[in-house]
Amino acid sequence: MSALRILLVDDEQLALDRLQALIGDLDAVEVAGVARNGTEASERIAALAPDLVLLDISMPGKSGLKVAADLPAEKRPEIVFVTAFEQYAPDAFDVEAADYLLKPVRLDRLRQAVERARRRRAMREAAERAWAAAPTPQGSGHAEAIWVQVRGGRVRLPIDMIDWIEAAKDYVMLHTPTRSYIHRISMTALEELLDPAQLMRVHRSTFVRPAQVAGVQRLGKGLIALEMKDGAVVQVGPSYVRAVLERLRLD
Repeated sequence: MSALRILLVDDEQLALDRLQALIGDLDAVEVAGVARNGTEASERIAALAPDLVLLDISMPGKSGLKVAADLPAEKRPEIVFVTAFEQYAPDAFDVEAADYLLKPVRLDRLRQAVERARRRRAMREAAERAWAAAPTPQGSGHAEAIWVQVRGGRVRLPIDMIDWIEAAKDYVMLHTPTRSYIHRISMTALEELLDPAQLMRVHRSTFVRPAQVAGVQRLGKGLIALEMKDGAVVQVGPSYVRAVLERLRLD
């Protein structure tokens, strides 16, 4: 396992020293550099291309949130915010942070955050390799990826990274192992794009990947719900029950 290269960003030297000491107790990581304000952080990210940035939020001048929001979608490092203030958590995840650590940082939480960032990065790289290697479909009409809107632009989301999909008024929520994306499209249009061998429709407002179904709940009167591996419980529409059971070989 190659070492994860980490950039440390904080305007307080004591905080930087503590992070460096804690990182010394982690496996397969290395400090690529440090920055002491937001402007310097942006410059170091561009110059060093770290895998992960441990980023303070409240700094003079350019805040950590602004640094993260300004990052391009392509070749973006994972971000873990480190701060003394709980109230920034919603904003942190709005800019797709992998985790959010409160000061003083504990070793167990830092280890957890770093491993989460490592998994997210590995999955994104695997998806990019799969997309690059995938053959061009010959007349199937099925999409291999969907361009979805994120802060700062769009990203290409391979269909094989999607675990399940649910309707949300005029939008759909595309759920993957690492995060969920909101995308404006109708369920009818989406069904035309999706390969039913990958994602089957189980309700007028839901698609699921059969391999991600962990269990089936019998609800009575012939109704069922699907327990997904991510913990979600998905209702199956009455008209879809027989086909779903056949697909899962439970009929």
